[in-house]
Amino acid sequence: MHGKLLPLASLYLVQGLPYGLQSSLLPILLRARGLSLTRVGLAKGLYAPWLFKLAWAPLVDRRGSPRTWLTLSTAALGLVCGLLAALPPNQASQDALPATVMGLLLLLNLGAAVQDVALDTLAVQLLDPAELGPGNTVQVVAYKLGAALAGGGLLVLWPTLSWPLVFVLLAATYWLAAALAWTAPALHQLPWPQPSEHTPHLQDLLAAPETLWTAGFVLTYKLGEQGAGSLFPLLLLDHGASAPELGLWNGLGAVACSITGSSLGGALLARRWEPLLLLRSVLQLRLGGLACQTALLFYLDTPGAGVGPDTLLRGAALLSLCLQHFLGGLVTTATFTVMMHCSQLAPRALQATHYSLLATLELLGKLLMGALAGMLADGLGPHSCFTVFLVLSAVPLLDLSLAPSTLA
Repeated sequence: MHGKLLPLASLYLVQGLPYGLQSSLLPILLRARGLSLTRVGLAKGLYAPWLFKLAWAPLVDRRGSPRTWLTLSTAALGLVCGLLAALPPNQASQDALPATVMGLLLLLNLGAAVQDVALDTLAVQLLDPAELGPGNTVQVVAYKLGAALAGGGLLVLWPTLSWPLVFVLLAATYWLAAALAWTAPALHQLPWPQPSEHTPHLQDLLAAPETLWTAGFVLTYKLGEQGAGSLFPLLLLDHGASAPELGLWNGLGAVACSITGSSLGGALLARRWEPLLLLRSVLQLRLGGLACQTALLFYLDTPGAGVGPDTLLRGAALLSLCLQHFLGGLVTTATFTVMMHCSQLAPRALQATHYSLLATLELLGKLLMGALAGMLADGLGPHSCFTVFLVLSAVPLLDLSLAPSTLA
């Protein structure tokens, strides 16, 4: 088993790098350059290629082997990082990043999305039924660790690094991972894919039992959490927190708490907790945590309040960040269990594509609010914006009251 899990862990760690780079590092750098919250939020549009995985997933399935797609996409990511290293933006400029750099970051996401499809297909084919539990644990932990290293880790080290050096290191990492994908003995055991006789249509997927409720839930369950999580670190930066400190707590610290929450969720589900009951309890805690974070934000706008070094408010703010990420990890584990259960109710020939549809909708919900959060804050103000996030965080609790009994 270790011969399979070690290469998967390395490849999933590498897969998490673009997400950490653009979810934790890029927003702080753009805000530090003086960009508005709206423009920082709209940079989330770089994630757009992830929403179209269903468009090229059949191509990955039918043309060539997953190992070939994985190797080529990973090598292409190294090439894009090499180009980013050769085209550093002007550090003294207060403008947005150049269009060329933004275009290369978009290509980085395109390559990472193709890599994601290939690696997930490879894992499904490679792991035996008894290995699925350890394999999924490796997937979640390694991906989040990669995101933490590229996000919070690089932000902490940013004062001692340069733009070219960061992307040279990333390029070297991708090329080493491409070599691993091509040469790892375990990956040579994969069979050549067989052509499919049936191409599923959207109406086939939506007609599967309980799909409409599950699709609506996964599209909305992260809206409030994602909006608050995108804005709160930037608002702390405006109130005096340092970028390296935010990188440590909102990057490495947040990922550690998220992994802990995901692991606890898996342990509770293994002890036969029903996913919907677990979701109800954790969503209530998450709503309470967001209410406390909102109250803290209101207080920070009073005269004399701030999050400078050695202040109680600083500790409370960083604690609230970690708590929300911990609860978010718990919610995600339970929600993905419900998604998998729903996909198992679909006809066997549709189950893989059905799960991809739910995963795409889940990602769309997170990216939508992450991209619009800055615009809402600039238009409504932070106070009204976080009130909207509270309402959105209450909606999933109402959804659960309508959950089908077959998903319990």
